[in-house]
Amino acid sequence: MPIHDHLTAVADLAGNPGYAHAVTASGRLAFVSGQVAVDSGGRPVGGDMAAQTRQALGNLHRVVRSLGADWPDVVRFNWYVTDVTDIQAVRDVRDELIRPALGDRPNPASSLVRVAGLYLPELLIEVDAVVAVPAEQD
Repeated sequence: MPIHDHLTAVADLAGNPGYAHAVTASGRLAFVSGQVAVDSGGRPVGGDMAAQTRQALGNLHRVVRSLGADWPDVVRFNWYVTDVTDIQAVRDVRDELIRPALGDRPNPASSLVRVAGLYLPELLIEVDAVVAVPAEQD
């Protein structure tokens, strides 16, 4: 696996159990476009922040898997939300879907940005990722 280290403790910097401050990787990197809560036909999936996070992460996971990678290969997430008061729902779904695959490793590096809106007004969240694509197996 091309991920080498997760930096979780930095002198004189508050820690956060929700993500790594930095992740080092080598090899091929894939920059995955933002995924939102739309179904396979491109129609928005309704619901609250948790339901939309689940759908957006499911869509992202499909892309990651198509690269021959999985959640442990994600180096970084960028989250874009329209309402930061629902951030705990994002964290809960992230942990539900991703933590089992990570085991005792920390979550990838992460940024979260509040935005005024996404390309459809009913969308609440978008997530993109940087993935360290594993070397092809012979």
